Amino acid sequence: MQTEARVGMAAATMDGGGAAAAAARRYTTQQQQPQLQHHQPQLGTVPHLLAGGVAGAVSKTCTAPLARLTILFQVQGMHSDMATMRNTSIWREASRIVYEEGFRAFWKGNLVTIAHRLPYSSISFYAYERYKNLLQMVPGLEKNGGFGADVGVRLLGGGLSGITAASMTYPLDLVRTRLAAQTNTAYYRGISHALFAICRDEGFRGLYKGLGATLLGVGPSIAVSFSVYETLRSHWQIERPYDSPVLISLACGSLSGIASSTFTFPLDLVRRRMQLEGAGGRARVYRTGLFGTFGHIFRTEGLRGLYRGILPEYCKVVPGVGIVFMTYEMLKAILTGLESDD
Repeated sequence: MQTEARVGMAAATMDGGGAAAAAARRYTTQQQQPQLQHHQPQLGTVPHLLAGGVAGAVSKTCTAPLARLTILFQVQGMHSDMATMRNTSIWREASRIVYEEGFRAFWKGNLVTIAHRLPYSSISFYAYERYKNLLQMVPGLEKNGGFGADVGVRLLGGGLSGITAASMTYPLDLVRTRLAAQTNTAYYRGISHALFAICRDEGFRGLYKGLGATLLGVGPSIAVSFSVYETLRSHWQIERPYDSPVLISLACGSLSGIASSTFTFPLDLVRRRMQLEGAGGRARVYRTGLFGTFGHIFRTEGLRGLYRGILPEYCKVVPGVGIVFMTYEMLKAILTGLESDD
């Protein structure tokens, strides 16, 4: 959940150099530099979607080992065959994976992650533009409504597009969690088998377990990421105006990701556990819905239980954001060159 919001925000801000920061500069400097934007080549919609989707897929692949460790820690103790992970460390669990499952097991579920990334990016970008156009028709949020209106449209549009994309691609996210959570015993043999087995064992609604936690966290995740990113970026540019924009974006993006992860991680943990309810014929553990599951975990495992796996999540934020920025900018340059040649 945090990653989807983070990647979506990064893609939106990279192309324009920071949504709110760009808006602020536009309102304060348009008298002095009215023609500045005309010299920057713009990508078409399809290349833009392709660059964003591929950047997200490459980042997910490179950070897949940490992502799988996060999931395994999040669901530890949920069932008896997961109890061996209690009081373990990242290094011990990583060593166990290599010894018992082999090095390739770090990428369990990564194929479905990539399959999820491309449609998610396409839907979120497309929906963002549509929601933005609709919101700008609302009184007070017009294009000329000022800096506050511009930020409001971007926040609302980003949240709504994230909810739309997450809802439409959620079954793939659930399958990814179930494949990544499997250790020695593999009940699901792949993407298609997992989709079929879930529908057979749990019904069609089984593909949407944990969706409520996902939708509840999308808005706050994007809002926190966006707010922290733009605040830090604007302050940095004022204090050190000659620093590299890439360095600024990378550092601020990483810190915004850490802030977003910290704020929304308990919801992400609840989502993962609800996604595994009834998986592989296991007995259900939580029977009281989203808030009941949250309360059950807090009562039985305490506050620390809601943050199981936060350390590997933190560890993947910096390389994840860096890889997204690097891949996106590289692909954007290549695709812009190809369009210019045509």
